[in-house]
Amino acid sequence: MQRQNITPASTLSNLARALASSFKRPGPVRALAPVTLVLPRVVVDAAHLARYAEVCGFAPSAQAPLTYPQMLTFPLVMTYMTSPACPWPAMGTVHLANAITQHAPLAAGDAVRVELSSGELLAHDKGQVFTLHLRVLRESDGEGDGQCVWQATQTLLRLGVKSPVGAPFNGAVGPELALTQAGAFDAPADTGRRYAPVSGDYNPIHLSALSARLFGFPRAIAHGLWTQARALALLQAAAPATVLQAASLTTVFKRPVLLPTRASLWQAQASTGQTVFEVRDARGEQVHLRSELRAEPAHQPTIS
Repeated sequence: MQRQNITPASTLSNLARALASSFKRPGPVRALAPVTLVLPRVVVDAAHLARYAEVCGFAPSAQAPLTYPQMLTFPLVMTYMTSPACPWPAMGTVHLANAITQHAPLAAGDAVRVELSSGELLAHDKGQVFTLHLRVLRESDGEGDGQCVWQATQTLLRLGVKSPVGAPFNGAVGPELALTQAGAFDAPADTGRRYAPVSGDYNPIHLSALSARLFGFPRAIAHGLWTQARALALLQAAAPATVLQAASLTTVFKRPVLLPTRASLWQAQASTGQTVFEVRDARGEQVHLRSELRAEPAHQPTIS
């Protein structure tokens, strides 16, 4: 497997490389090239963590929310998407789902190594699905890789490219329960512009109605990871102990959130302990995302 340490690129460089990747025209893809990209040392910055908490609605804390490490992985995702190892263009690729596991919490000042590895292909009736595996490892005091404190799988959809291989993508999340409204939140017109400098994701579809229309959207759409985090923050406000230690969060993104809007949060507690929640429109009719949150006993995972 190819293994490469990287240096994060500037915003302008990322945008230029994303546009340049639009010229990729792959034939049938039967497997992703095995690649691992590494940020060897990243320190969780207190000011950045505070900005993330503010824009996503989390209470101020030195401890990182469950969704925050996705910000640390973004430079690796962009590097992969714009590299020759990724068969498809970066623009037009849809974030379909993700599954996060936190083994131990991160806090401001923690030094970590961040990794991305190419994953598997899945079939989908709208195109080609592929996965990226992400890991955050706490810096080791001695020999070895250190403790894996957070990991995730991103599932992405390349529209219009039929898959010749792979099991069908399964979009089911959590048990079927009767959900009740647990709250609501506003997503103002400038949501994408406020989230972009925190996430590093300046995709034009999120920034303004004008730039979004160039890519076929009637208005700007919220970043899916912002919507996920905003819902989790609202859920945590009612039950702050839910994700303090080890936890997992599985999400399927179903429908874009057009800005500006008011969204509603719906949730139910399963008898087995997990919380199932959805972000819907203000009337509670259209589902934007569906998630399952589990609080798990803290443990030290085995590093392979």
